[in-house]
Amino acid sequence: MLVLFETPAGFALFKVRHEERLRRAGVDDIASMFQHAADEGSVRSLLKLKAFKKFDDLAEALTSATALGEGKLSKTLKKFLRKHVDVSDELAIGEAKLAGIIKEKLELRCVYDPLTLEIMRGVRAHADELLRRAGESSAPDAAQHMTLGLAHSLSRYKLKFSPDKLDVMVVQAISLLDDLDKEINTYAMRLREWFGWHFPELSRLVADNVAYAKVVGRMRTRERAAALDFSDLVDADTDQRVKEMALVSMGTEVGEEDVINMVELAEQVVCLADYRVELFEYLRNRMAAIAPNLTAMVGELVGARLIAHAGSLMNLAKYPASTIQILGAEKALFRALKTKHATPKYGLIYHASLVGQASAKNKGKISRVLAAKAALATRVDALGEHAEADTGEATLGLESRAKVERRLRQLEAAAAAAGVGARTNGGRSGGGSRVEQPLPPPAGSSRRYQPPSEKRVYRASDDVPRPDDFVPLPPADGADAGAPDASQRKRRSHHREEGHGGKDARRRRE
Repeated sequence: MLVLFETPAGFALFKVRHEERLRRAGVDDIASMFQHAADEGSVRSLLKLKAFKKFDDLAEALTSATALGEGKLSKTLKKFLRKHVDVSDELAIGEAKLAGIIKEKLELRCVYDPLTLEIMRGVRAHADELLRRAGESSAPDAAQHMTLGLAHSLSRYKLKFSPDKLDVMVVQAISLLDDLDKEINTYAMRLREWFGWHFPELSRLVADNVAYAKVVGRMRTRERAAALDFSDLVDADTDQRVKEMALVSMGTEVGEEDVINMVELAEQVVCLADYRVELFEYLRNRMAAIAPNLTAMVGELVGARLIAHAGSLMNLAKYPASTIQILGAEKALFRALKTKHATPKYGLIYHASLVGQASAKNKGKISRVLAAKAALATRVDALGEHAEADTGEATLGLESRAKVERRLRQLEAAAAAAGVGARTNGGRSGGGSRVEQPLPPPAGSSRRYQPPSEKRVYRASDDVPRPDDFVPLPPADGADAGAPDASQRKRRSHHREEGHGGKDARRRRE
Protein backbone atom coordinates (compact mmCIF):
# COMPACT_ATOMS: atom_id res chain seq x y z
CA MET A 1 0.00 0.00 0.00
CA LEU A 2 1.19 3.49 -0.93
CA VAL A 3 0.22 6.65 0.97
CA LEU A 4 -0.11 10.02 -0.79
CA PHE A 5 0.70 12.98 1.47
CA GLU A 6 0.83 16.67 0.50
CA THR A 7 3.12 19.18 2.22
CA PRO A 8 3.83 22.90 1.62
CA ALA A 9 7.12 21.84 0.02
CA GLY A 10 5.70 19.21 -2.36
CA PHE A 11 3.98 15.83 -2.73
CA ALA A 12 5.33 12.79 -0.86
CA LEU A 13 4.60 9.13 -1.59
CA PHE A 14 5.22 6.66 1.25
CA LYS A 15 5.26 2.86 1.15
CA VAL A 16 3.65 1.10 4.10
CA ARG A 17 5.83 -1.56 5.68
CA HIS A 18 4.27 -4.48 7.55
CA GLU A 19 0.86 -3.77 6.06
CA GLU A 20 -0.62 -6.97 7.42
CA ARG A 21 0.56 -6.06 10.90
CA LEU A 22 -1.15 -2.68 10.69
CA ARG A 23 -4.37 -4.23 9.46
CA ARG A 24 -4.38 -6.76 12.28
CA ALA A 25 -3.72 -4.04 14.83
CA GLY A 26 -6.92 -2.24 13.94
CA VAL A 27 -7.84 1.41 14.03
CA ASP A 28 -7.46 1.90 17.79
CA ASP A 29 -3.91 0.53 18.03
CA ILE A 30 -2.34 2.35 15.04
CA ALA A 31 -1.85 5.61 16.95
CA SER A 32 -0.11 3.79 19.78
CA MET A 33 2.10 1.94 17.26
CA PHE A 34 3.20 5.24 15.70
CA GLN A 35 3.86 6.75 19.11
CA HIS A 36 5.89 3.71 20.22
CA ALA A 37 7.92 3.82 16.98
CA ALA A 38 8.55 7.56 17.43
CA ASP A 39 9.79 7.06 20.98
CA GLU A 40 12.28 4.46 19.78
CA GLY A 41 13.23 6.55 16.74
CA SER A 42 12.10 3.87 14.31
CA VAL A 43 9.19 5.53 12.48
CA ARG A 44 10.84 4.47 9.23
CA SER A 45 10.14 0.88 10.25
CA LEU A 46 6.45 1.58 9.53
CA LEU A 47 6.74 3.91 6.51
CA LYS A 48 9.32 4.40 3.82
CA LEU A 49 9.54 7.38 1.47
CA LYS A 50 9.24 6.15 -2.10
CA ALA A 51 9.13 9.44 -4.06
CA PHE A 52 8.96 13.19 -3.44
CA LYS A 53 8.01 15.98 -5.88
CA LYS A 54 9.21 19.38 -4.73
CA PHE A 55 7.37 22.49 -5.89
CA ASP A 56 9.40 24.78 -8.13
CA ASP A 57 7.97 28.04 -6.76
CA LEU A 58 5.15 29.48 -4.67
CA ALA A 59 2.83 29.81 -7.66
CA GLU A 60 2.99 26.05 -8.32
CA ALA A 61 2.37 25.33 -4.64
CA LEU A 62 -0.62 27.70 -4.63
CA THR A 63 -2.07 26.09 -7.76
CA SER A 64 -1.74 22.59 -6.32
CA ALA A 65 -3.19 23.58 -2.93
CA THR A 66 -6.14 25.35 -4.59
CA ALA A 67 -6.87 22.33 -6.77
CA LEU A 68 -6.78 20.03 -3.74
CA GLY A 69 -9.10 22.34 -1.81
CA GLU A 70 -11.60 22.31 -4.68
CA GLY A 71 -11.34 18.54 -5.10
CA LYS A 72 -9.58 18.74 -8.47
CA LEU A 73 -6.48 17.03 -9.87
CA SER A 74 -3.60 19.37 -10.72
CA LYS A 75 -1.17 18.71 -13.54
CA THR A 76 1.76 18.36 -11.14
CA LEU A 77 0.02 15.67 -9.10
CA LYS A 78 -1.19 13.87 -12.20
CA LYS A 79 2.33 13.58 -13.61
CA PHE A 80 3.72 12.54 -10.24
CA LEU A 81 1.20 9.71 -9.80
CA ARG A 82 1.58 8.43 -13.35
CA LYS A 83 5.32 8.25 -12.90
CA HIS A 84 5.53 6.53 -9.51
CA VAL A 85 2.30 4.55 -9.04
CA ASP A 86 1.57 1.36 -10.94
CA VAL A 87 -1.87 0.07 -11.80
CA SER A 88 -1.41 -2.88 -9.42
CA ASP A 89 -0.54 -0.65 -6.43
CA GLU A 90 -3.08 0.34 -3.84
CA LEU A 91 -3.08 4.09 -3.08
CA ALA A 92 -4.32 5.47 0.26
CA ILE A 93 -5.89 8.96 -0.04
CA GLY A 94 -6.97 11.19 2.84
CA GLU A 95 -9.79 12.91 0.85
CA ALA A 96 -12.78 10.96 -0.42
CA LYS A 97 -13.50 13.37 -3.29
CA LEU A 98 -9.87 13.36 -4.44
CA ALA A 99 -9.79 9.58 -4.27
CA GLY A 100 -12.80 9.39 -6.56
CA ILE A 101 -11.24 11.76 -9.10
CA ILE A 102 -7.92 9.89 -9.15
CA LYS A 103 -9.75 6.60 -9.58
CA GLU A 104 -11.76 8.05 -12.46
CA LYS A 105 -8.99 9.94 -14.25
CA LEU A 106 -5.97 7.65 -13.73
CA GLU A 107 -7.78 4.34 -13.17
CA LEU A 108 -5.84 3.58 -9.98
CA ARG A 109 -7.03 1.60 -6.98
CA CYS A 110 -7.67 4.22 -4.31
CA VAL A 111 -8.48 3.44 -0.66
CA TYR A 112 -10.36 5.70 1.73
CA ASP A 113 -11.40 4.06 5.00
CA PRO A 114 -10.89 4.51 8.79
CA LEU A 115 -7.57 2.62 8.62
CA THR A 116 -6.34 5.05 5.98
CA LEU A 117 -7.33 8.04 8.09
CA GLU A 118 -5.37 6.73 11.08
CA ILE A 119 -2.30 6.14 8.90
CA MET A 120 -2.62 9.68 7.49
CA ARG A 121 -2.82 11.04 11.03
CA GLY A 122 0.39 9.23 11.94
CA VAL A 123 2.15 10.48 8.80
CA ARG A 124 1.06 14.06 9.52
CA ALA A 125 2.37 13.83 13.09
CA HIS A 126 5.81 12.49 12.08
CA ALA A 127 6.18 14.00 8.57
CA ASP A 128 9.20 16.13 9.47
CA GLU A 129 11.13 13.14 10.82
CA LEU A 130 10.24 10.95 7.85
CA LEU A 131 11.24 13.57 5.30
CA ARG A 132 14.35 14.69 7.19
CA ARG A 133 15.78 11.21 7.39
CA ALA A 134 15.05 10.76 3.72
CA GLY A 135 16.93 13.95 2.90
CA GLU A 136 13.88 15.81 1.48
CA SER A 137 13.02 18.02 4.45
CA SER A 138 14.33 21.56 4.84
CA ALA A 139 15.45 23.23 8.01
CA PRO A 140 12.69 23.80 10.59
CA ASP A 141 12.74 27.57 10.06
CA ALA A 142 12.59 27.19 6.28
CA ALA A 143 9.70 24.72 6.48
CA GLN A 144 7.80 27.07 8.79
CA HIS A 145 8.35 29.99 6.39
CA MET A 146 7.15 27.90 3.47
CA THR A 147 4.00 26.87 5.38
CA LEU A 148 3.27 30.47 6.41
CA GLY A 149 3.84 31.83 2.90
CA LEU A 150 1.57 29.24 1.32
CA ALA A 151 -1.13 29.89 3.91
CA HIS A 152 -1.03 33.66 3.25
CA SER A 153 -1.13 33.18 -0.51
CA LEU A 154 -4.01 30.75 -0.27
CA SER A 155 -5.95 33.15 1.99
CA ARG A 156 -5.41 36.06 -0.41
CA TYR A 157 -6.54 33.91 -3.31
CA LYS A 158 -9.76 32.89 -1.56
CA LEU A 159 -10.55 36.48 -0.55
CA LYS A 160 -9.89 37.69 -4.07
CA PHE A 161 -11.83 35.10 -6.04
CA SER A 162 -14.54 33.99 -3.64
CA PRO A 163 -17.99 35.07 -4.87
CA ASP A 164 -19.13 35.29 -1.25
CA LYS A 165 -16.69 38.16 -0.60
CA LEU A 166 -17.43 40.33 -3.65
CA ASP A 167 -20.83 41.39 -2.38
CA VAL A 168 -19.19 42.84 0.73
CA MET A 169 -18.21 45.78 -1.48
CA VAL A 170 -21.83 46.27 -2.46
CA VAL A 171 -22.98 46.16 1.16
CA GLN A 172 -20.40 48.77 2.18
CA ALA A 173 -21.10 50.98 -0.85
CA ILE A 174 -24.87 51.14 -0.37
CA SER A 175 -24.43 51.80 3.36
CA LEU A 176 -22.03 54.64 2.60
CA LEU A 177 -24.42 55.99 -0.04
CA ASP A 178 -27.23 56.20 2.50
CA ASP A 179 -24.92 57.89 5.00
CA LEU A 180 -23.86 60.40 2.36
CA ASP A 181 -27.47 61.27 1.59
CA LYS A 182 -28.12 61.98 5.26
CA GLU A 183 -24.95 64.04 5.63
CA ILE A 184 -25.61 66.06 2.47
CA ASN A 185 -29.14 66.86 3.62
CA THR A 186 -27.92 67.81 7.10
CA TYR A 187 -25.15 70.06 5.77
CA ALA A 188 -27.44 71.65 3.17
CA MET A 189 -30.13 72.45 5.74
CA ARG A 190 -27.48 73.96 8.05
CA LEU A 191 -26.14 76.05 5.16
CA ARG A 192 -29.62 77.32 4.26
CA GLU A 193 -30.32 78.29 7.84
CA TRP A 194 -26.92 79.92 8.31
CA PHE A 195 -26.78 81.85 5.04
CA GLY A 196 -30.49 82.65 5.39
CA TRP A 197 -29.64 85.21 8.04
CA HIS A 198 -27.75 87.15 5.36
CA PHE A 199 -29.88 86.39 2.25
CA PRO A 200 -33.17 84.68 3.27
CA GLU A 201 -34.83 85.10 -0.15
CA LEU A 202 -32.27 82.83 -1.85
CA SER A 203 -33.59 79.71 -0.15
CA ARG A 204 -36.99 80.20 -1.78
CA LEU A 205 -35.54 80.94 -5.22
CA VAL A 206 -33.11 77.98 -5.44
CA ALA A 207 -34.69 74.69 -4.36
CA ASP A 208 -31.86 72.26 -5.18
CA ASN A 209 -29.35 71.85 -2.35
CA VAL A 210 -26.27 71.40 -4.52
CA ALA A 211 -27.18 74.36 -6.74
CA TYR A 212 -27.79 76.44 -3.61
CA ALA A 213 -24.35 75.53 -2.24
CA LYS A 214 -22.69 76.43 -5.56
CA VAL A 215 -24.50 79.77 -5.70
CA VAL A 216 -23.42 80.58 -2.14
CA GLY A 217 -19.83 79.62 -2.89
CA ARG A 218 -19.73 81.91 -5.90
CA MET A 219 -21.73 84.79 -4.39
CA ARG A 220 -20.17 84.89 -0.90
CA THR A 221 -22.22 88.01 -0.02
CA ARG A 222 -25.40 89.36 -1.57
CA GLU A 223 -23.72 92.65 -2.55
CA ARG A 224 -21.66 90.77 -5.16
CA ALA A 225 -24.69 89.07 -6.75
CA ALA A 226 -25.42 91.84 -9.28
CA ALA A 227 -21.94 91.58 -10.82
CA LEU A 228 -21.87 87.77 -11.09
CA ASP A 229 -23.31 85.31 -13.61
CA PHE A 230 -25.21 82.28 -12.28
CA SER A 231 -26.62 81.08 -15.60
CA ASP A 232 -24.47 77.91 -15.53
CA LEU A 233 -25.86 77.00 -12.10
CA VAL A 234 -29.54 77.97 -12.41
CA ASP A 235 -31.87 78.94 -15.25
CA ALA A 236 -32.03 82.46 -16.66
CA ASP A 237 -35.22 83.47 -14.83
CA THR A 238 -33.85 82.36 -11.48
CA ASP A 239 -30.58 84.15 -12.18
CA GLN A 240 -32.44 87.42 -12.81
CA ARG A 241 -34.64 86.95 -9.73
CA VAL A 242 -31.59 86.30 -7.51
CA LYS A 243 -29.99 89.55 -8.65
CA GLU A 244 -33.20 91.51 -8.10
CA MET A 245 -33.86 90.11 -4.65
CA ALA A 246 -30.23 90.67 -3.59
CA LEU A 247 -30.79 94.42 -3.94
CA VAL A 248 -33.85 94.49 -1.67
CA SER A 249 -33.02 91.66 0.71
CA MET A 250 -34.08 91.87 4.36
CA GLY A 251 -31.05 89.91 5.63
CA THR A 252 -28.52 91.10 8.15
CA GLU A 253 -24.95 92.04 7.50
CA VAL A 254 -22.21 89.45 8.17
CA GLY A 255 -18.51 89.72 8.76
CA GLU A 256 -15.67 88.36 6.64
CA GLU A 257 -14.93 85.53 9.05
CA ASP A 258 -18.57 84.44 8.95
CA VAL A 259 -18.50 84.47 5.16
CA ILE A 260 -15.37 82.28 5.09
CA ASN A 261 -16.99 79.63 7.27
CA MET A 262 -20.22 79.65 5.27
CA VAL A 263 -18.32 79.29 2.00
CA GLU A 264 -16.31 76.37 3.41
CA LEU A 265 -19.53 74.64 4.40
CA ALA A 266 -20.90 75.20 0.89
CA GLU A 267 -17.74 73.66 -0.58
CA GLN A 268 -18.17 70.64 1.69
CA VAL A 269 -21.71 70.14 0.38
CA VAL A 270 -20.50 70.33 -3.23
CA CYS A 271 -17.62 67.90 -2.57
CA LEU A 272 -19.91 65.38 -0.88
CA ALA A 273 -22.39 65.62 -3.76
CA ASP A 274 -19.63 65.00 -6.32
CA TYR A 275 -18.35 62.02 -4.35
CA ARG A 276 -21.87 60.64 -4.13
CA VAL A 277 -22.09 60.67 -7.94
CA GLU A 278 -18.81 58.75 -8.19
CA LEU A 279 -19.91 56.27 -5.53
CA PHE A 280 -23.20 55.63 -7.30
CA GLU A 281 -21.34 54.93 -10.55
CA TYR A 282 -19.05 52.49 -8.70
CA LEU A 283 -22.09 50.79 -7.16
CA ARG A 284 -23.76 50.49 -10.56
CA ASN A 285 -20.70 48.83 -12.08
CA ARG A 286 -20.30 46.47 -9.12
CA MET A 287 -23.96 45.43 -9.21
CA ALA A 288 -23.77 44.85 -12.96
CA ALA A 289 -20.78 42.55 -12.34
CA ILE A 290 -22.08 40.38 -9.48
CA ALA A 291 -25.88 40.55 -9.86
CA PRO A 292 -26.83 41.58 -13.43
CA ASN A 293 -30.19 39.79 -13.45
CA LEU A 294 -31.29 41.22 -10.10
CA THR A 295 -30.20 44.68 -11.26
CA ALA A 296 -32.29 44.36 -14.42
CA MET A 297 -35.33 43.42 -12.33
CA VAL A 298 -35.33 45.96 -9.48
CA GLY A 299 -32.50 48.41 -10.23
CA GLU A 300 -29.11 49.04 -8.66
CA LEU A 301 -30.21 50.75 -5.45
CA VAL A 302 -33.03 48.37 -4.55
CA GLY A 303 -30.93 45.32 -5.44
CA ALA A 304 -28.01 46.56 -3.34
CA ARG A 305 -30.31 47.27 -0.39
CA LEU A 306 -31.78 43.77 -0.63
CA ILE A 307 -28.28 42.24 -0.62
CA ALA A 308 -27.22 44.43 2.31
CA HIS A 309 -30.34 43.55 4.29
CA ALA A 310 -29.85 39.83 3.68
CA GLY A 311 -26.13 40.01 4.48
CA SER A 312 -24.81 38.58 1.22
CA LEU A 313 -25.92 37.55 -2.24
CA MET A 314 -25.86 33.89 -1.23
CA ASN A 315 -28.13 34.53 1.74
CA LEU A 316 -30.55 36.45 -0.49
CA ALA A 317 -30.56 33.55 -2.97
CA LYS A 318 -31.66 31.20 -0.16
CA TYR A 319 -34.72 33.32 0.66
CA PRO A 320 -38.10 32.39 -0.85
CA ALA A 321 -40.04 34.92 -2.89
CA SER A 322 -42.42 35.64 -0.01
CA THR A 323 -39.52 36.70 2.21
CA ILE A 324 -37.97 38.90 -0.50
CA GLN A 325 -41.35 40.58 -0.98
CA ILE A 326 -41.54 41.83 2.63
CA LEU A 327 -37.80 42.14 3.27
CA GLY A 328 -37.30 45.40 5.14
CA ALA A 329 -40.81 45.46 6.70
CA GLU A 330 -40.12 43.08 9.58
CA LYS A 331 -41.41 45.47 12.25
CA ALA A 332 -44.69 45.97 10.43
CA LEU A 333 -45.00 42.21 9.86
CA PHE A 334 -44.55 41.25 13.51
CA ARG A 335 -46.75 44.09 14.66
CA ALA A 336 -49.50 42.89 12.32
CA LEU A 337 -49.13 39.31 13.54
CA LYS A 338 -49.24 40.44 17.15
CA THR A 339 -52.32 42.62 16.71
CA LYS A 340 -53.97 40.19 14.23
CA HIS A 341 -54.20 42.80 11.49
CA ALA A 342 -53.39 42.55 7.79
CA THR A 343 -49.71 41.81 7.07
CA PRO A 344 -47.67 44.19 4.85
CA LYS A 345 -47.60 43.52 1.12
CA TYR A 346 -44.14 44.89 0.35
CA GLY A 347 -40.90 46.06 1.95
CA LEU A 348 -37.78 47.37 0.22
CA ILE A 349 -39.13 46.12 -3.11
CA TYR A 350 -41.74 48.90 -2.94
CA HIS A 351 -39.11 51.35 -4.25
CA ALA A 352 -38.61 49.39 -7.50
CA SER A 353 -39.72 51.22 -10.63
CA LEU A 354 -42.17 48.49 -11.65
CA VAL A 355 -44.04 48.76 -8.34
CA GLY A 356 -44.07 52.53 -8.64
CA GLN A 357 -45.73 52.33 -12.07
CA ALA A 358 -48.63 50.28 -10.71
CA SER A 359 -51.76 51.83 -9.26
CA ALA A 360 -52.43 51.69 -5.54
CA LYS A 361 -54.83 48.78 -6.00
CA ASN A 362 -52.33 46.67 -7.96
CA LYS A 363 -49.12 47.41 -6.02
CA GLY A 364 -49.50 44.30 -3.86
CA LYS A 365 -50.02 42.00 -6.86
CA ILE A 366 -47.08 43.47 -8.79
CA SER A 367 -44.89 43.20 -5.68
CA ARG A 368 -45.68 39.50 -5.41
CA VAL A 369 -44.94 38.87 -9.12
CA LEU A 370 -41.76 40.95 -9.00
CA ALA A 371 -40.51 39.18 -5.86
CA ALA A 372 -41.00 35.77 -7.50
CA LYS A 373 -38.99 36.81 -10.57
CA ALA A 374 -36.35 38.54 -8.43
CA ALA A 375 -35.85 35.35 -6.41
CA LEU A 376 -35.11 33.39 -9.59
CA ALA A 377 -32.78 36.12 -10.86
CA THR A 378 -30.87 36.18 -7.57
CA ARG A 379 -30.34 32.41 -7.63
CA VAL A 380 -28.99 32.58 -11.16
CA ASP A 381 -26.58 35.38 -10.18
CA ALA A 382 -25.39 33.58 -7.04
CA LEU A 383 -25.27 29.98 -8.23
CA GLY A 384 -25.10 30.18 -12.02
CA GLU A 385 -22.04 28.56 -13.59
CA HIS A 386 -22.72 29.27 -17.25
CA ALA A 387 -21.33 31.88 -19.64
CA GLU A 388 -24.02 34.42 -18.80
CA ALA A 389 -22.88 34.65 -15.18
CA ASP A 390 -19.26 35.20 -16.29
CA THR A 391 -19.96 37.83 -18.95
CA GLY A 392 -22.38 39.85 -16.83
CA GLU A 393 -25.26 39.62 -19.28
CA ALA A 394 -28.79 39.82 -17.85
CA THR A 395 -30.75 37.71 -20.31
CA LEU A 396 -32.96 36.12 -17.68
CA GLY A 397 -33.45 39.43 -15.88
CA LEU A 398 -34.57 41.24 -19.04
CA GLU A 399 -36.96 38.44 -20.00
CA SER A 400 -38.46 38.36 -16.50
CA ARG A 401 -38.84 42.14 -16.47
CA ALA A 402 -40.72 41.99 -19.77
CA LYS A 403 -43.09 39.40 -18.26
CA VAL A 404 -43.71 41.56 -15.19
CA GLU A 405 -44.39 44.59 -17.40
CA ARG A 406 -46.83 42.54 -19.47
CA ARG A 407 -48.59 41.42 -16.28
CA LEU A 408 -48.74 45.04 -15.12
CA ARG A 409 -50.41 46.11 -18.37
CA GLN A 410 -52.97 43.31 -18.00
CA LEU A 411 -53.85 44.39 -14.46
CA GLU A 412 -54.13 48.04 -15.41
CA ALA A 413 -56.30 47.22 -18.45
CA ALA A 414 -58.57 45.03 -16.30
CA ALA A 415 -58.88 47.81 -13.71
CA ALA A 416 -59.73 50.35 -16.42
CA ALA A 417 -62.36 48.04 -17.94
CA ALA A 418 -63.88 47.43 -14.52
CA GLY A 419 -64.07 51.17 -13.91
CA VAL A 420 -65.86 51.77 -17.21
CA GLY A 421 -68.27 48.91 -16.53
CA ALA A 422 -69.07 50.29 -13.09
CA ARG A 423 -69.92 53.72 -14.54
CA THR A 424 -72.31 52.30 -17.14
CA ASN A 425 -75.45 50.33 -16.19
CA GLY A 426 -76.24 47.33 -18.32
CA GLY A 427 -80.03 47.94 -18.85
CA ARG A 428 -81.55 47.72 -22.37
CA SER A 429 -84.61 49.47 -23.78
CA GLY A 430 -87.36 47.84 -25.77
CA GLY A 431 -85.59 48.50 -29.07
CA GLY A 432 -82.44 46.73 -27.89
CA SER A 433 -80.31 49.85 -27.54
CA ARG A 434 -78.12 50.27 -24.43
CA VAL A 435 -79.41 52.91 -22.04
CA GLU A 436 -76.98 54.56 -19.67
CA GLN A 437 -78.40 55.14 -16.21
CA PRO A 438 -76.94 57.64 -13.76
CA LEU A 439 -75.00 56.12 -10.92
CA PRO A 440 -76.42 56.40 -7.39
CA PRO A 441 -74.63 58.86 -5.14
CA PRO A 442 -71.79 57.36 -3.10
CA ALA A 443 -72.36 56.52 0.53
CA GLY A 444 -71.82 59.43 2.86
CA SER A 445 -72.14 62.08 0.15
CA SER A 446 -74.67 64.90 0.51
CA ARG A 447 -77.35 65.12 -2.17
CA ARG A 448 -79.72 68.07 -2.50
CA TYR A 449 -83.42 67.30 -1.96
CA GLN A 450 -85.59 67.76 -5.05
CA PRO A 451 -89.26 68.36 -4.17
CA PRO A 452 -91.93 66.64 -6.31
CA SER A 453 -93.31 68.57 -9.23
CA GLU A 454 -96.98 68.12 -8.09
CA LYS A 455 -97.85 70.37 -5.17
CA ARG A 456 -100.78 69.55 -2.90
CA VAL A 457 -102.81 72.23 -1.08
CA TYR A 458 -104.50 71.63 2.26
CA ARG A 459 -108.20 72.30 2.31
CA ALA A 460 -110.00 72.53 5.68
CA SER A 461 -113.34 71.63 4.15
CA ASP A 462 -112.10 68.10 3.46
CA ASP A 463 -111.97 67.40 7.21
CA VAL A 464 -115.63 68.37 7.86
CA PRO A 465 -117.90 65.25 7.93
CA ARG A 466 -120.81 65.25 5.56
CA PRO A 467 -124.30 63.96 6.49
CA ASP A 468 -124.24 61.16 3.96
CA ASP A 469 -121.11 59.70 5.56
CA PHE A 470 -123.18 58.24 8.43
CA VAL A 471 -125.48 55.35 7.45
CA PRO A 472 -127.71 54.10 10.38
CA LEU A 473 -128.03 50.37 10.86
CA PRO A 474 -131.52 48.87 10.85
CA PRO A 475 -132.69 47.64 14.27
CA ALA A 476 -133.18 43.94 14.88
CA ASP A 477 -136.66 42.51 14.90
CA GLY A 478 -138.35 42.73 18.35
CA ALA A 479 -135.30 44.22 20.01
CA ASP A 480 -134.28 47.65 21.08
CA ALA A 481 -132.20 49.37 18.46
CA GLY A 482 -129.83 50.87 21.01
CA ALA A 483 -129.11 47.62 22.89
CA PRO A 484 -126.59 45.15 21.41
CA ASP A 485 -127.76 41.63 20.78
CA ALA A 486 -126.12 38.46 22.18
CA SER A 487 -123.97 37.84 19.08
CA GLN A 488 -122.54 41.37 19.20
CA ARG A 489 -121.74 41.04 22.92
CA LYS A 490 -120.02 37.70 22.31
CA ARG A 491 -117.95 39.14 19.48
CA ARG A 492 -116.93 42.15 21.59
CA SER A 493 -115.85 40.01 24.53
CA HIS A 494 -113.80 37.82 22.16
CA HIS A 495 -111.93 40.84 20.78
CA ARG A 496 -111.32 42.21 24.27
CA GLU A 497 -109.87 38.87 25.36
CA GLU A 498 -107.47 38.88 22.43
CA GLY A 499 -106.48 42.51 22.83
CA HIS A 500 -106.17 43.04 26.59
CA GLY A 501 -105.89 39.65 28.22
CA GLY A 502 -103.90 38.36 25.32
CA LYS A 503 -101.03 36.52 26.96
CA ASP A 504 -102.89 33.29 27.74
CA ALA A 505 -104.81 33.47 24.52
CA ARG A 506 -101.70 33.96 22.46
CA ARG A 507 -99.97 31.08 24.24
CA ARG A 508 -102.94 28.81 23.47
CA ARG A 509 -102.92 29.85 19.85
CA GLU A 510 -99.18 29.31 19.54
